[in-house]
Amino acid sequence: MLDAAGQFITGGWLYSTLLWIALASTVIIIIVILSENRNPVKSLAWVTVLLLLPVVGIILYLFFGRNIKNRRMISRSNRRRLRRHEKRRAGSVAELALTGRSRRQLSLGRSLTGAQFYEGNDVKVFTDGTAKFDSLIADLEGARKSINLQYYIFADDNIGNRIADVLKRKAAEGLDVRVLYDHVGSLGTSNKFFRSLRRSGVDVHPFFRVTFPNLGAHVNWRNHRKIVTIDGTTGYIGGMNIADRYIDGVDRPWRDTHVRISGPAVAALQFSFAVDWSFTSGQLIDDFASIAAPEPCGTIGAQIVTSGPMDNWSNIAMIFHRAIASAQKRVFIQTPYFLPTEGLLRALESAALAKVDVRLMMPRRSDSRMLSFASASYIAECLRAGIKVYFYDAGMLHAKTLLVDDEMVSIGSANFDFRSFDYNFESNVFFYNRELNEKMARQFADDLTMCHRVEPAAWRRRSLGKKTAESILRLLSPVL
Repeated sequence: MLDAAGQFITGGWLYSTLLWIALASTVIIIIVILSENRNPVKSLAWVTVLLLLPVVGIILYLFFGRNIKNRRMISRSNRRRLRRHEKRRAGSVAELALTGRSRRQLSLGRSLTGAQFYEGNDVKVFTDGTAKFDSLIADLEGARKSINLQYYIFADDNIGNRIADVLKRKAAEGLDVRVLYDHVGSLGTSNKFFRSLRRSGVDVHPFFRVTFPNLGAHVNWRNHRKIVTIDGTTGYIGGMNIADRYIDGVDRPWRDTHVRISGPAVAALQFSFAVDWSFTSGQLIDDFASIAAPEPCGTIGAQIVTSGPMDNWSNIAMIFHRAIASAQKRVFIQTPYFLPTEGLLRALESAALAKVDVRLMMPRRSDSRMLSFASASYIAECLRAGIKVYFYDAGMLHAKTLLVDDEMVSIGSANFDFRSFDYNFESNVFFYNRELNEKMARQFADDLTMCHRVEPAAWRRRSLGKKTAESILRLLSPVL
């Protein structure tokens, strides 16, 4: 009896202690959420979960709810030092031979991130993995001074090993070869693969390594950028990672978009890489000063804009919003996942209602069933506003492009979804050139031939089960 009573008392004391800890933690988290003055909808959602399901809410918040805005990835002095090495050739935006809308877009990008506009670039667009990787490997083979390579996924499959072999050879030749990969994005890649690179002289670092005790602090913040610079004169940016699926697909063809840039804008790609490198490795790249500024070699103007959860603003989302809201002729979007913020959804609807030709293309079946359902929940609203929605039937559409009117094109790593706008580190290039704009419009038209347009009447007839699943998963869209 005494033992049983003693156990009961001890167990009751332990239960009470844990209960008070949970309640205190819940109150503290709610105070933190309220003090951050977040979006009221998101704040109310977190408070509701915490009050109804305290233990579950605390766990979810630790993994997905924490705010890391306004934290510096790099010190101001080091940022200024890298900016000097960027060797930018920035003139007055007002003097550019662009429309007033484009000049205001450029001014917005500069205000948000300090991003400069570079004229005189040559750009090659890739829409399939084979051509992109053949070009990349050829440029890597021709490197003479340095290689900086950053990908969300660096797989140890056929293409991954082909690129790794080139990097090892170049490191053995004495080049500075640096590799950044996202730890979560590349979880499927063996540690042996990266150790082999390091043993060969390649400097390799994972971004936000997810290990105990930093599991909750790091798991939600992913570096989704895909950037390569070679000798400071050639760069790559876009939507393709290093993995066989971007060549062979996964049970179906893979349609993506990536670009090769030659010219002054490569300096901005180097700057972006250098900031991430300093944040991840603690090392400031100091060989940029020895690399001559890229000379103009084309006719296309470009601005590189990065965005991430540490920034004051949702940079890419804000530029998208401005471009869509000011559109007068057309807005063409390709995205694998469509989970827009409330502001972007209203901008698209307003443009369509104002008789701007707004077209949205996404895969009929994406590589994530959950994201497909969540994306579908927005289609009825889009159709009601007059937005033309198309399902790509020829495979997995992974391209991330935005085309506005006759001058602007955006290509990069950012999907049209909450995660890319709020939680991921992303990078997009914004081109301002009528010829490239028209070329991408023709590519969009070619892709339309492999699409099925969604008709409002047919969309309303889908099953109750699908509608229910879409509505439920839409609630999770901010963290998907």
